Amino acid sequence: MVTLGSPTPSLPSADVERAKRFYTDVLGFELVAGDEGFALVRRDGATISVWGATDESWREKLDVHKPVCSGAESFIAGTASCSIEVSGVDELYEYCKSRDVVHPNGHIADTAWNTREFGILDPDGNLVTFWQRR
Repeated sequence: MVTLGSPTPSLPSADVERAKRFYTDVLGFELVAGDEGFALVRRDGATISVWGATDESWREKLDVHKPVCSGAESFIAGTASCSIEVSGVDELYEYCKSRDVVHPNGHIADTAWNTREFGILDPDGNLVTFWQRR
């Protein structure tokens, strides 16, 4: 029998150290593993992988008719999103609001799909949505 576990979103970052500090110091995650180009953080049952999108070599290839293909190009940082189910979404919202990390268009709201949710932006601009069933 196959059993699936919780997904681990991978968010691209231009500065993994900065992202690591954000997830640990601001959002209360703990560092599980990491090096200069990668971090794995966890809080309760939620795990997030942050990886370095730091390859600048694509800039040199703009005039050449070759595809940009390292997969870690710097322009990828800030293009990802993920959603994390939580309990206590209102309390987490107030905490994140006090830390000034709530997405400008991501204030807490009830949705048509029976959730209550809000979104934050990490330092790279990746969107993390926290949601709770109503």
